[in-house]
Amino acid sequence: MPDLAVPPTPPVPLAALLAREDLGLRQIAGPADADTVIHWAHTSEMHDPYPYLLGGELLLTAGVHIPEAAGSGTYFADYVSRIVAAGGVALGFGLAPVHDTVPRALVAACDHYDLPLVEVPPRTTFSAVARAVWQLMAQARLAELRRVTEAQQSLTAAASRPDPVTSVLRQLAQRVGGRAVLFGPDGTEIAAAGRDAAGAEALAGLARVVRPTGTPTSASPTSATDTVPGAHLAAYALGTGQGFVLGVAAPRRDQGDHTIASVAAVLLSLLTGEHQS
Repeated sequence: MPDLAVPPTPPVPLAALLAREDLGLRQIAGPADADTVIHWAHTSEMHDPYPYLLGGELLLTAGVHIPEAAGSGTYFADYVSRIVAAGGVALGFGLAPVHDTVPRALVAACDHYDLPLVEVPPRTTFSAVARAVWQLMAQARLAELRRVTEAQQSLTAAASRPDPVTSVLRQLAQRVGGRAVLFGPDGTEIAAAGRDAAGAEALAGLARVVRPTGTPTSASPTSATDTVPGAHLAAYALGTGQGFVLGVAAPRRDQGDHTIASVAAVLLSLLTGEHQS
């Protein structure tokens, strides 16, 4: 599968698109997975859409490309397998003016390749579907910006409390739904907050990756990420240069989480700098 050149906008859950009553979309094949997300909608009547997909698409087609004898051969299996290989996440099939019903062989192929197949009624244009995708993206983007802004404000307020380091870690853990840890220069946990998360040992190892080595010829990265079963991990070297590291472990990683953690890292850099002084 090619690398997905997905846009920076938040993805749209397919379930949210199906819930739009004004569109009347109906999933008729493939897995009903709540985690299926769409990054954009694209219309194509090519018999092989692979060269024209970037990945993450809801591909829309009216079946103009389908030959008359397609149901008796491997046409639909080849067609669906190429969509999956290109990274397409769902297929929307428009009824009328070419087809009155969705071909049974297409339904079977989507079930076989685990590709969600969505029936688009005659009253719904493909442009209306694409517009709905962008509307949902805009709503998700606004909600994400609001979440990040509220997190920045709460972290800043936490830094002014009597126990600022613990308060910042507690607020960060709450915002990402996981665990936040401040590692000292020797790698030990100085403070932590949040629920226990998977990958505690891996998080400590990731902290070592970003901790300054003190060797002029080998610069350490300022941040690093990793994934272990059940957790997304991130480590941030704090700006004091003393070896303090912020570690974050969360069950999922949303787009705004890096920004939120970066704000916490800046605040902790100031607080650990004061501690060193």
